[in-house]
Amino acid sequence: MNDFSQHLFWDVDLEHFDFELHKVHLIHKVLEYGVPKDWNLLKQYYGLEVIKEVALNLRTLDAVSLSYLTTIFNIDQTEFRCYKHKQLYPIYGNS
Repeated sequence: MNDFSQHLFWDVDLEHFDFELHKVHLIHKVLEYGVPKDWNLLKQYYGLEVIKEVALNLRTLDAVSLSYLTTIFNIDQTEFRCYKHKQLYPIYGNS
């Protein structure tokens, strides 16, 4: 836990953080706010298949992270839940 960037956990009680129980939270934070070192640690701990499974089901994901994941996993962005959710609930006046 101490190897990840500390800015990722400003809202988390690290004494009670469980890697398995909170894996969706951790993966989401690293994808959106992590640095390359965090990405590498995430891959070592969970593996690409688990990261892919979680990422496909995230409700929100920024455009840069979505683009990166579509490239890494060679998946069309329409397969991601966050893309479908964004299409259903567009934010007008914000690109």
